[in-house]
Amino acid sequence: DVEAQSVLSFAQHRIWFLERMHPGTASYNIPTALRVRGRLNIEWLRECAQAIVDRHEVLRTTFVEQSGDPMPVVHAGMRLNVPVADLSGLAPGAREAELQRLIDTDCRQPFDLAQGPLLRLTLVDLGEEGHVLLFCVHHIVADGGSMQVIRRELLARYKAKATGSDLELPPLAVQYGDYAAWQRQKLESE
Repeated sequence: DVEAQSVLSFAQHRIWFLERMHPGTASYNIPTALRVRGRLNIEWLRECAQAIVDRHEVLRTTFVEQSGDPMPVVHAGMRLNVPVADLSGLAPGAREAELQRLIDTDCRQPFDLAQGPLLRLTLVDLGEEGHVLLFCVHHIVADGGSMQVIRRELLARYKAKATGSDLELPPLAVQYGDYAAWQRQKLESE
């Protein structure tokens, strides 16, 4: 199950340390809610989301403690569960209230850095009003810029499936672990 082990970037080390000082916090969650209008194929969405996790090592990374220090563990495979919350049978006012409750609950749910995954997706079915994709990731594996990359890639993959075209993205030349190793080497050398 374990593919590789690498080093943490300095930012990841700081976040891990702060998380250890305040366990069970959701302070480092990066939540996003995306409204989806029109028809949606849930299985395609799940496949596209899984393909992103498979492509980006950092989304398959957990963080364990060894001798008091954090150690990133990149897993060869990590299944992403995308549950569906069906609110389509609720009255419009109750539907919006329940949607807001689900968003609030998702934003406040902490991640377990040692167990993972550190990415959570939930699809909310609003019936004729469409869907809302709740997307939450821990800041130790993503930031605002990488969230934009993930959203763009998810949309591109889904659009390709919907149009029957083939979206073959080239393998990534550099993973986040490569950057962290470069950063450590650069700053720890003379």
